[in-house]
Amino acid sequence: MKVGIKDVKTSLHDFVRSCEAIDRGEKVKKETGVYFTSFKVFRKALTPKRLELLHIIKAKKPSSINQLASIAKRDIKNVAEDVKHLAQIGLIEKKKAKREITPSIGYDKILLEIAV
Repeated sequence: MKVGIKDVKTSLHDFVRSCEAIDRGEKVKKETGVYFTSFKVFRKALTPKRLELLHIIKAKKPSSINQLASIAKRDIKNVAEDVKHLAQIGLIEKKKAKREITPSIGYDKILLEIAV
């Protein structure tokens, strides 16, 4: 998973460049990842506790949010909020089975890219 920091101007420039290439009939490489507008926003989104949840999900494969909270030794409400946020930004997938939500991760590492 690629995580990066790009300001809005750079992101818009990349988008326009891709659109122009498509208009010319060129193939455009599909990039997947999560980008933040600043390092401050990145640090707010990926706190140490959220990074710990990502590690637990990958290593322990909990079958529910309750089990994840138990393994992390954290309050279920706070873990559920963190999982919701991580899912919204695309770092966790949530699968519903019966009455449980199972968090999962489809990558092995996070690569950080910072535009200079």
